[in-house]
Amino acid sequence: MSHRKDTDYLSVSARIRAMENRLLTRERMDRMIDARDTAEAMKVLGECGYGEGESLDAVLAQARADVFRDMETAAPDHRLVEIFQLKYDYHNAKTILKARAMGVPAERLLLPGGRYQPQQLLEDWQKEDLRDCSETFRKAAAQAENVLAESHDPQQADLVLDRACFAEMACLAEGLESDFLRGYVRLSVDVANLRTAVRVARMGKEGDFLRQVLLPGGNVSEQTVAAARGESLGEVFRSGPLAQAAELGAKLAQPGGGALTAFEKACDDAVTAYLSAARRIPFGEQTVVGYLYAKELEFTAIRTIFAGRAAGLDGDTIRARLRETYV
Repeated sequence: MSHRKDTDYLSVSARIRAMENRLLTRERMDRMIDARDTAEAMKVLGECGYGEGESLDAVLAQARADVFRDMETAAPDHRLVEIFQLKYDYHNAKTILKARAMGVPAERLLLPGGRYQPQQLLEDWQKEDLRDCSETFRKAAAQAENVLAESHDPQQADLVLDRACFAEMACLAEGLESDFLRGYVRLSVDVANLRTAVRVARMGKEGDFLRQVLLPGGNVSEQTVAAARGESLGEVFRSGPLAQAAELGAKLAQPGGGALTAFEKACDDAVTAYLSAARRIPFGEQTVVGYLYAKELEFTAIRTIFAGRAAGLDGDTIRARLRETYV
């Protein structure tokens, strides 16, 4: 158990409040979008503390590594950082698993940022020696590999790994005795299930198929989500933070229901709204969690802006794709 007190976070909370001044604001995003060229857009990143690199991917990878390393050292409990590292480990597990099944190299698609260095994870996997990984990760990796070998269905293997990822998140939140983190994990599960329900409905499947792919651990049980037809999803989530997203999803939950852009944005914005509450708390684990999420949100916004510029999109189109900011 954690047994941490809010006052244990006084020092790191003060540091984070100062660092929040360098987060990517909407005004800075606008300047990046309207910049004359890539070099001018990169200057804005310099104002936010980003260094130089051979590519944008390299710059962001280094920034993520720096943030995680800083918070691992500064925060009283490193498990707060692990909450945000998990998704990179499980992404890499999916990548390695599929690459091995297809007989192709996995290195190019591995992502840094997890608890386990990508190249080391790949080497350990090839040696069938994952002793340095968590027990949950090891078991999920073995199960996913067996499922893929038997079913030849990558989606079934992904589901095994997704369940394990959220299970580890929930376990960390419980160990930290944090209601704020518990709420974040439950909301994340709800978002994943809502997105799945909408996509499955658009495929015309639902029923047993939907029940198989929903995740446990949300505010709304997977049984409740599975029982709701696509158009009634808005009712299922009406009283929670996903009300707007679910209403949009319900309208789109039919074959040929239109683009999911606004729906996806509403899902992400609901999570941002929840975690932004950390800014109203003077000190505590909420401050660290909120800042880590803010940086992840920032990395995504930067990629969206630069990808839009590279594709020749106009400013309004790029802005429409951006999520709500933490600050």
